[in-house]
Amino acid sequence: MDSDTLQFFQNELICSICMNYFLDPITIDCGHSFCRPCLCLCWEEAQTPMCCPECRGVSEKPDFKTNIVLKNLASLARRARAPHVNSSEEQICVAHKEAKRLFCKVENSLLCELCSQSPEHVTHSHSPIQWAAEECRENLVMKMGSLWNMSQGMQKSLMQETNKTQSLKDYVALRKVMIKAEYQKMHLFLYEDEHLHLDTMEREAKEIFQQLKESEFRMIQRKESLKEMYRELIEMCHKPDAELLQDLGNVLERTELVQMQKPQPLNPELTSWCFPGILDMLNNFRVHDILYQETTSHCINLPEDVRSVMFGDKHQSTSREAQQVQSFAAWGAQAFTSGRHYWEVDVPHSSNWILGVCKDSLISDTGITIDFEEASLLFSSKMNNHYRLSTNPPPLIQYVKKPLGKVGIFLEYDSGTVSFYDAGKGSLICSLVSSSFSCPLKPFLCFGSP
Repeated sequence: MDSDTLQFFQNELICSICMNYFLDPITIDCGHSFCRPCLCLCWEEAQTPMCCPECRGVSEKPDFKTNIVLKNLASLARRARAPHVNSSEEQICVAHKEAKRLFCKVENSLLCELCSQSPEHVTHSHSPIQWAAEECRENLVMKMGSLWNMSQGMQKSLMQETNKTQSLKDYVALRKVMIKAEYQKMHLFLYEDEHLHLDTMEREAKEIFQQLKESEFRMIQRKESLKEMYRELIEMCHKPDAELLQDLGNVLERTELVQMQKPQPLNPELTSWCFPGILDMLNNFRVHDILYQETTSHCINLPEDVRSVMFGDKHQSTSREAQQVQSFAAWGAQAFTSGRHYWEVDVPHSSNWILGVCKDSLISDTGITIDFEEASLLFSSKMNNHYRLSTNPPPLIQYVKKPLGKVGIFLEYDSGTVSFYDAGKGSLICSLVSSSFSCPLKPFLCFGSP
């Protein structure tokens, strides 16, 4: 093969992004090939549709398999280049004046043939520099894949943490309305206590916003450190074989250290204040023995938007069977069509439950069906060892602590309001306000599986 043909052949094995021989090459839809690490960084940092860096053609899929042929050819090209690169004076053995052509895996050092046969090295495992370097590159590519997956996972966590901030802002605004409405039920002497409550909640919310901001910043820093380590591994792969192998231990140690550091997401939660005298007022409307009908071994069907708020995005793609919650249910025989009514429900031992008011529930052999559009319900669910309260309608997370004992439910039928209280503390959990109720409502309680 003449020199021009050889040069052309070698140029075909060079990535047009990094201008080095291919490293884990992939061929995209348009037919052009690039290093996988180079294309990943190019596509993410461009923040545009996945276009070919050469022809700008749009790729239809985000992931591609390694082009084995190009990978092997690029490896051969690197090995063919190695004798010329490794011919420097630094790679000549001082003791024997011979080129260092072997790599000792035990001591991570370069040796000449005579050194490898010396008593201190003869029992060690040796391999040609070119082969050792290619094996090292394979390991680094695997590390890069792990770093990239962690970086993408951190990006998802960052987006979720950012969404929490907006969700919490909306919730704080809504909770102000609920708190003000609650204080309007009290006498005027509570005026100062109301403003103290609001000011304290705003200060607490401000601290949580700061914590969320700091959590976002930590995740951004974490992602950048992962990407920086990723870039360093790319540069490491393109170093001459000897330099690559000599720096390997330090780089791998720092890579492991970067991978171990993982910031934990924040679960924002506001303090629920006691409303003085609220339980005494509510007990004027107390209804006793309101729940008596019971059923076991049934499943309650949950709409997709309710499951999304209760359990998060990871349950969106589950099967229809998984969209049911095994339950023990109880509801009242009496249906309310007017007036004010208050009752309490003990929920000390269950992490998953639903309670509130709804129209008549339909029970069949396959499960319990509730008309969630004609209901006012409070949900408790457990996700990632954290309890979450949410309501329906509309599906909305409640950023307050889960009650540990009795929950009080206060139905004001004529005003279209259902309020939930932590009966042990005398604090408000939330108030649900609808335009009006147009049908008879029954108390409802459902315990899910622990």
